[in-house]
Amino acid sequence: MASLLDRAGRPVPDAALAEFARGLRGATLSPGDPGYDEARRVFNAMVDRRPGLVVQPLDAAGIQHAVRFARRHDVLVSIKGGGHSAPGHAVCNDGLLIDLCRMRAVRVDPEARTAVAEGGATWGEFDAATQGHGLAVTGGRIRGTGIGGLTLGSGSGWLERKFGYTVDSLVAADVVLASGDLVRASDHEHQDLFWGLRGGGGNYGIVVRFEYRLHALGPLVWGGMLLFPRDGREREVLRAYRDFMEAAPDEVGGAAALVTVPPLPMIPEAARGKAALAIIAVYLGHPGEAEAAFEPMLRLQPAAALVQPMPYLAVQGLLDEANQPGKRNYWKADTCPSLPDAALDALLGATARPASPLTTVLLQPMGGAAARVPDDATAMGWRQAKWSLHVLGMWEDASDDARQVSWVRAVTGAMAPWAQKATYLNYLMDEGEGRVRDSFGPHYARMVALKDKYDPTNFFRMNQNIKPTARPGGVAGM
Repeated sequence: MASLLDRAGRPVPDAALAEFARGLRGATLSPGDPGYDEARRVFNAMVDRRPGLVVQPLDAAGIQHAVRFARRHDVLVSIKGGGHSAPGHAVCNDGLLIDLCRMRAVRVDPEARTAVAEGGATWGEFDAATQGHGLAVTGGRIRGTGIGGLTLGSGSGWLERKFGYTVDSLVAADVVLASGDLVRASDHEHQDLFWGLRGGGGNYGIVVRFEYRLHALGPLVWGGMLLFPRDGREREVLRAYRDFMEAAPDEVGGAAALVTVPPLPMIPEAARGKAALAIIAVYLGHPGEAEAAFEPMLRLQPAAALVQPMPYLAVQGLLDEANQPGKRNYWKADTCPSLPDAALDALLGATARPASPLTTVLLQPMGGAAARVPDDATAMGWRQAKWSLHVLGMWEDASDDARQVSWVRAVTGAMAPWAQKATYLNYLMDEGEGRVRDSFGPHYARMVALKDKYDPTNFFRMNQNIKPTARPGGVAGM
């Protein structure tokens, strides 16, 4: 039997485990079983946790069964969708991992322009299903990212300036609560829960199914990369990009990326292995109008202009090669209301000597349609920021951990004078309760009230956690 422990460190009795397995629609994996190590593996190789038992339900009833069992035996629970969260919240030690890998169906209604997807689906799977009908919704920038974690954290992606964040297209969610009950949250039922799910992370339950409103897009869009070596012109180029994006229409998206150029065949040999400023370009209007829209950047004569009409599915894979699982990761992120020249100079100075050739520093333009949604429409607290800074530290050697983490922190430290406290929940590491509170801003008290209502014992705590209110007889959330 499994080595499943309760939160006091006591083994769950074998008889209880056997009874649970008999009643489960799905599979269980214990340490040593084939598939166990794969199930506990996540994107970030720094995370190496060993759950006492892995459960892979087939449906909502299986999830309900697992939640009720965990409550009855006071077992810590984590939930894994795509497993792409850098802090590794998907996996716990000694507790129960609910792995949604067997719940990945995506059903598209092209007439209604809606899609219903199970909580274990990835964005690659979702996009493949919707693009068959020329439809899309804002999704993750890495195809292996799970739809669940990204959506619940608000959902940033290449389409956000045109169609808003992922949660702005969320119609409804079927949720297993901490009680084990299955409820539907939408604008018409459990409206308070629906508000909190749109940006509140995994604090309120396990979403079994997401229903999205889709938008006409593709199959071809214009996109790719403009490559500028860091040869002394990067200051001019980065300032030009800032000015360009702050005046750009909603159809223009992408990011500026400070990278070490990989040795890919389409890149000029002289640029390979060198530090560079890469402008990731995405144009969502007619592809024939894209070059005119990006003319201010094209006229700067990049060393390589790797841009063309391409399938939207290819745009979604632009960063896949640079973000392979199995590397060591440490992320830090901030949002910035503005980026004056001094801020850009500070960023270029702090990143002049990358600690790892695998590390990427992204400046993502925000605004557009996402900024026109009222601040109180969803739980997220940073809609009005103009820029997002995301430092994705990535390396391979565990002995280099301290140096790499220090470098990432130094970059965000250099940008601190221009950063605001609130930032995108899905980019946070384990940075403490204060950072989570700051990221919700004025919405935090409302988030706590929802936690008190739907999860007063903090059953769902393996996340960017919102602790419920302390109660007499003990402290909730401990």
